[in-house]
Amino acid sequence: MRAAQESRIAGWGRLSVPGRELLSEALEPLTEQAVLTRGLGRSYGDASLPPPSRREVAATPLADRILSFDEATGRLRAEAGLSLGAINQLLLPRRWCSPTLPGTQFITLGGMVAADVHDKSHHRAGSFGRHVQRLRMRVADGRILECSPTEHEDLFWATVGGMGLTGHILEVELSLQRIPSPWIWQESERVPNIDAYVEALEQAAQRWPYTVGWIDCLSRGRNLGRGVLLCGRWAEAHEAPPAAPAPKHKLTVPFELPSWALSRPTVQAFNEVYYWSHQPRRKQGLVHPESFFHPLDAVLRWNRIYGRRGFTQYQCVLPRRAGRGAARRFLELLSARGGASFLCVIKDCGEQGQGLLSFPMPGISIALDIAVRDDTQQLVDTLNELVIAEGGRIYLAKDAFTRADHFRAMERRLEAWLAVRRRWDPELRLRSALSVRLFGDPP
Repeated sequence: MRAAQESRIAGWGRLSVPGRELLSEALEPLTEQAVLTRGLGRSYGDASLPPPSRREVAATPLADRILSFDEATGRLRAEAGLSLGAINQLLLPRRWCSPTLPGTQFITLGGMVAADVHDKSHHRAGSFGRHVQRLRMRVADGRILECSPTEHEDLFWATVGGMGLTGHILEVELSLQRIPSPWIWQESERVPNIDAYVEALEQAAQRWPYTVGWIDCLSRGRNLGRGVLLCGRWAEAHEAPPAAPAPKHKLTVPFELPSWALSRPTVQAFNEVYYWSHQPRRKQGLVHPESFFHPLDAVLRWNRIYGRRGFTQYQCVLPRRAGRGAARRFLELLSARGGASFLCVIKDCGEQGQGLLSFPMPGISIALDIAVRDDTQQLVDTLNELVIAEGGRIYLAKDAFTRADHFRAMERRLEAWLAVRRRWDPELRLRSALSVRLFGDPP
């Protein structure tokens, strides 16, 4: 076993606390006394950070072995530290893929379960937990056990989306998806405003398995929420090259950018160029799967562009019952409060999963990156108040600023989840900076 040398540990948004990772290829001994398990650290806020009284977390990336794979059924069992990128590299050429492909492939299987990640196909395929068959876990009292939708069912569904607070995930068994080729057939369209975008997204969801869009959250008036809608499907064998796509070349942001680099005028200029560079208005063709599913992975350490103070991603889901106008109301409030984000993504969400804290519900998900400033807490408070009024909720894997009372107001399932957690961990041995902030855990 070896310990990393850093005296601080951070989430992807660059929020850091005193701490360090303990790494080992053997997760069982590593997790014996651990307060929390962490994968590749791609949760944006404090979900994978230790509580103030504990400095060390168990890190899984060295425990990344595939334990079994059935080529006939697509059933995969692997250690929790196996990354989505490794799965893509090994199995996409063999015409198998993860049933859920979130925005980054730098994420582990354990992290995908803990956050119950979703992707551009949620309106059809649901989130990751729907496809998980079994988990091997170490629970708070030290026991190692297996759980599934039929065995220790309460623990299983509290762990799916439970942000690592119900036990240490050691192994994951899931069903992969068979695909006709490892390439994507994409159609994209420039859309003039948020109302047209919401309508186009609803129509596209009926025809395409994958839908997502970038929108300009700084434009106003009749251009409010203009953007580019992307739709995709796996290309049929006759549409694709015979060879699998090679991994794409990656750039690296070499240093932190100054705080003014993402000022409102800079973001407005970027949005203007990006919107009008999509020519013609509608186009289609074959694209690399990394470009479609993981576009930001093309730039390593891109979180440096937000400077030393870092950023938070505000991601909420506005329920369908709130009506089509909910997205417009959200953008109008964001614009009025001066929220500037060059990355604002909207997706269609389908039925709510069984994970007790799983994020998606039927409606529209809006995600925007916000550079941390002196007024960030006030901005998040204001957005949360609107989301509560609309009947929506926020995504814990991205959050760093939501207050405990706001989360309780938007999450009706919280008491049920807390009851399961207390049943399996009455002494609250498993904790994180997030659980201290939101659930009142001992620091």
